[in-house]
Amino acid sequence: MTGISRRDMGRLALAAAAAVPATARAQTAPSGPPIRIGYSMSLSGGLAPNGRPALTAHKIWAEDVNAKGGLLGRPVELVNYDDQSSGAQVPGIYTKLIDVDKVDLVVSGYATAIIAPAMPVVMQRNMCFVSLFGTGVNTDFKYDRYFSVNCTGSQVKETFAKGFMDIAMSMDPRPRTIALVNLDSDFHQRTAESARFLAKERGLRVVYDRAYPPSTVDFGPIMRAVAAARPDIVFAGSYPPDTAGLLRAASEQRVNFQMMGGPMIGPHATAQKLQLGPILNNLVVWDVYAPEPTLQFPGTKELIDRYQPIAARENTDALGYYVPPMAYAQMQVLEQAVRRVGKIDQAALAADMHANQFDTVIGPLRFDAMGEWTEERNLYTQYQGVQGNGIEQFKRTGTQVVLYPARYKSGELRKPFTAGA
Repeated sequence: MTGISRRDMGRLALAAAAAVPATARAQTAPSGPPIRIGYSMSLSGGLAPNGRPALTAHKIWAEDVNAKGGLLGRPVELVNYDDQSSGAQVPGIYTKLIDVDKVDLVVSGYATAIIAPAMPVVMQRNMCFVSLFGTGVNTDFKYDRYFSVNCTGSQVKETFAKGFMDIAMSMDPRPRTIALVNLDSDFHQRTAESARFLAKERGLRVVYDRAYPPSTVDFGPIMRAVAAARPDIVFAGSYPPDTAGLLRAASEQRVNFQMMGGPMIGPHATAQKLQLGPILNNLVVWDVYAPEPTLQFPGTKELIDRYQPIAARENTDALGYYVPPMAYAQMQVLEQAVRRVGKIDQAALAADMHANQFDTVIGPLRFDAMGEWTEERNLYTQYQGVQGNGIEQFKRTGTQVVLYPARYKSGELRKPFTAGA
C-alpha cells in the first residue's frame, strides 16, 4: 500500500462503504422498531423442565437473527410470560400480548395442554400461530393459520405407533400378544388408540389394556398386572414421574418382555437419563431427536454446542436433545416465512407456510392443510449399553440408536427388555 496516504485510504474506505447495498448494510445493523414475538411459556410448574430449555433455544435464535440484521431490517424481540404450566393462565396471557402489548407475531409455549387454550384467542384475532409439541390440537379447531412443529403428523391413529409395531414385527419369532398401559391423558389416550388400531391390523392379540389415573403413585401393582398377562411386547405411555415409577417397578420385578416402550416421556430429559441409568437399557422410546450421525442436519450440532454451556449456567436440561432443536426450528419457520413474504401480513404468512418447504435444524419440513407435517417423523430409539449414571455416555453415538424410520436408522434392535437386569 505504499504511495497511498492515510487520507486517501480513508476516502477509499468511505467509498467502499457507500458502494455496499443498503440491504447488505442493514444485515449488520438492524434498526427501527423491533418485530415483537409474543407467547406464554411454562417457566415454573410441571412443564417447566421442557419450557425453560425451549425459551433458551428461542433466545439463541433471536441472537442469531439479530446478528444477521434482524427480520426485514428490524431487530426481533421476544415477549413472553410464565403460564406456570397452567392452561387456565394462557387465554389471559395471549389477550394481553395481542391487545395490550401489540406484538407483531405469536407462537406457542410447550405442550398440547398450553397450546389448546390459546387457540380461541389467536383465532379471534386472525393471527398465524406456530406451535411447539402439540398433538392433534387442530383436529377440532380446523384453523387454517395454525402450524405445528411436532413430528406426529395429521393421522395420529394410523401412524403414531407404526414405528413401534414395525420394529416389533421384524423380530424372529414375531410377537403374538401385546399389553397396552398408559396414563389417562389426552396425548397418551391418542397414542394408545394408535397402538390398539395397529395391533388389530397386524393380528396381535391384546392381553392387557388399561389406563391409570394421574394420581397414581404406586406402579408396582400395575407392572405386576401387566407381567401376569404374559405379553410378548408392551406399549406404554407415560409422563416423567410415572415413567420412572413404571421402569423402577419393572426393574424390581425383573420383568422379561421381548420389547417394551412407546411414548414414555421422561428419559428425554437429562435428569431422568442420569437417575435411571442402566434401567433404560433396551427400552424402545418415541422421540424427536437423538445425537446419532443420521440426524445431523445443517446447524444441529452447532445449536447443541451453543445450548449446553448456557444450560449449565441456567441449571436447565443439560443435554438439550429433546426440546431445543424443535424450539429453534419453531422460530426458523416463522423467520423463513417472514423473509419470503417481506412484511408482517398474517394471511400472506399463512399462505406461505402452507405452500413452501422449511429448512431447519431438525431437517426439511412442509405443512399440510391442517398445519401438521406432510410427512410424519415419529422416531423410535433404543437405549443400549448404558453403564452407571454418568452423563458423557449419553453424548456418544450408539447409546441411543435410531431404529425407525429406516431413512434415519443407526443401529439394530436388542432384546429382550429386562429393565436393567
